[in-house]
Amino acid sequence: MSRAWGRLARNRGALAALGLLGAITLACLVGPLLTGHQPGRIYADLVQTPPGLGAHPLSEAVRPALERLAFRMRATVRESVVRDGIMRLILDSSRPIDERSLSYLPRSDLFGPPKVLERSEDGRSLVVEAPVRRLYFLLGTDALGRDLLTRILVAGRVSLLIGLVATAVALVIGVAYGAVAGYLGGRADAVMMRCVDILYALPFVFFVIMLLVFFRAGLGLILVAIAAVEWLDMARIVRAQTLSLRRRDFVRAAEALGLSTVAILSRHVIPNTLGPVAVAATLLVPRVILLESFLSFLGLGVQEPQTSWGALIAEGARAIESAPWLLAGPAAFLVATLIALNLLGDGLADALDPRLAERT
Repeated sequence: MSRAWGRLARNRGALAALGLLGAITLACLVGPLLTGHQPGRIYADLVQTPPGLGAHPLSEAVRPALERLAFRMRATVRESVVRDGIMRLILDSSRPIDERSLSYLPRSDLFGPPKVLERSEDGRSLVVEAPVRRLYFLLGTDALGRDLLTRILVAGRVSLLIGLVATAVALVIGVAYGAVAGYLGGRADAVMMRCVDILYALPFVFFVIMLLVFFRAGLGLILVAIAAVEWLDMARIVRAQTLSLRRRDFVRAAEALGLSTVAILSRHVIPNTLGPVAVAATLLVPRVILLESFLSFLGLGVQEPQTSWGALIAEGARAIESAPWLLAGPAAFLVATLIALNLLGDGLADALDPRLAERT
């Protein structure tokens, strides 16, 4: 095993992929706390804002936002000036202006708490001062005005969780099922593998639709649907390895000592299949993530308020002409994760290959 880790450490592509996966995972876990935006926070005045490094609202967007807020306050903006991050405006109305209506300014998240500087005798005119907030949207905002970067990072949590949990469940079921089938052999093996063939014949999308008939769409349903199908390949891999191990001397010695079938499988058979299983697991994770993205793209995956990379890609595809960044952002994260996982899987396959071990 130490030699395998040494060969993996010499594989620069695999190490780079592992570093990229670590960076993406860390960004998804910690990033939403550092972006300065809540994933569900809607900025109604900043809908489909393009990506950029500049602060919002832009100077040309302040006046239209003020006019919309003044309309809610039943007033009009006579004059507005922004200087050194402080906005000064004059509001006029045909009736006395209720100062409580100024709360619309901080509610918009574009301006801070207002302060009344002057008030006319009849109350129909106010001179108000309020700070202009500086909001940054590195990847822009979506069709509702939510920060896209924050939503991508939160969606990454869901996609990575589905990939890891579904893969773990597939490993547990597939390894146990394949090891038992391969070790027992004979009729038991034939019956168990025919059950696998029958499950293979079921169309996956049809299977998901059938589940949706009886259960509500959501994260739990996706985990069950993917895990219920993805263990089939793992079972075949482990069965093939077990068939080659069952006649080895150390297995026969364990049988001669009177060890139970469970003990032989857990102590001697399954540990010797972990090499191919580890490689298959690293290749299964990107497959599961891609499958979840496909289901979310079809509307069969996670539902609001939860989101995933697939759901964001589906939203971006619908607005690709007016806001192409809505598709480019989540697609870039998904593609980078899939490429990194595949490179890491290839690196593990080379590191655990016994033929390469003999050469080195």
